[in-house]
Amino acid sequence: MNTDLSTRDLFSVDLAAIAHPCASRPAPRAPLTNHEHIGFELGWDHAHHGLTPPAPYAQEPSPVRDGWLAGTATYGERTLAPTAPVRLWLQLRLHAWLRGRSVELFEVTPQYLRQLTVTHCPITRDAFGNAADDTNHPTIHRLRHDAGYAAGHLVMISTRAHLAKAAHGFESAVGIARRLEADASRGPTAAPLHEGLNAAQWGRLAVLCSYVEALPHARACELPLLVLPPNRLRLFNPVQALQAFVSQQLLSPGWSQRINRLEALLPGAAVRRAFRSFFQTLLPRVLAAGRPTDPQRARWAVEDAWGHALVMQRWVRFAMLLSAGQCESVLARAVAEQLLPKGLHIEALADATATDGWCLPTRGYVPHGMVSASRREGRSAVQAPIGRTLH
Repeated sequence: MNTDLSTRDLFSVDLAAIAHPCASRPAPRAPLTNHEHIGFELGWDHAHHGLTPPAPYAQEPSPVRDGWLAGTATYGERTLAPTAPVRLWLQLRLHAWLRGRSVELFEVTPQYLRQLTVTHCPITRDAFGNAADDTNHPTIHRLRHDAGYAAGHLVMISTRAHLAKAAHGFESAVGIARRLEADASRGPTAAPLHEGLNAAQWGRLAVLCSYVEALPHARACELPLLVLPPNRLRLFNPVQALQAFVSQQLLSPGWSQRINRLEALLPGAAVRRAFRSFFQTLLPRVLAAGRPTDPQRARWAVEDAWGHALVMQRWVRFAMLLSAGQCESVLARAVAEQLLPKGLHIEALADATATDGWCLPTRGYVPHGMVSASRREGRSAVQAPIGRTLH
């Protein structure tokens, strides 16, 4: 089972901004490659929102320019509002198109990107800047580099974290974090960096990557929750979903009653004792940070508590008493009994559904070839022939 752990959207849905991108499009008169078809749709959607594609695509011959001219002739002044999420959506698609990456458009909409928006980078913890060349400028990043832009593994991080991560995955990020920790222990020098990030930041990056990689259960049990899962992230390891569920409880009033009820759902007295020992170790570390009124600082207090060795020792002792299937069962029962803290939503996804739309067979690239007849007729809203993820 995979878990989509998310907070409920706090914004109203802009239905106009997420209108079907292929609506009312004329069918191309000549066969197009997948790449050309995607560029045409991208130019069309710029025109649909009254935007000019960035240079040189509006001036020089390209599929983007062809789509923009066709869309401009069709819509005229009857365009949609180019909201900030819409601009981000178009920028992401242009970035992907230039690199041949797939974008799944049924779920990756302006509204979806709005739900990913945060004020601080989860890796560096710096507030996002506004300048495009600022290292703290927000960017949408794919945690899995063998997948395209699709719902479930996209996060908003800073440009600095994005450039440092590059193609690193979980294991390589763990290795870098450990090496930096070892370097720091050798003397009272400035904290060593790798690609601009320190050991703590690489540790958060490693944990963030681990959420979307299926790990052996025992390996997943050993990982501290150094960063809470961002909104709409899919958690591939059930024990991490349980770990995040317990941690999220402390961010919402009424956690004491919910934790007691959660403990009662655990299978067996030994497991319940181990959980109680763990939670009574975690709680004082969180409370030591005071009671921050800023939700962001409250999240950091929970994350930092997981950095204590005794917390991890007692978590591992508890987690190893459960199988992956038992973790799934406990979570399912907790959801059924409405033990979710306010604003949190958990939905179980089948393994096959969890990566639907990721284009894993082509490692996230748009397949070569010509556009199918159905797509030429405007019945597809995806940038690659892939399915829709429902959750």
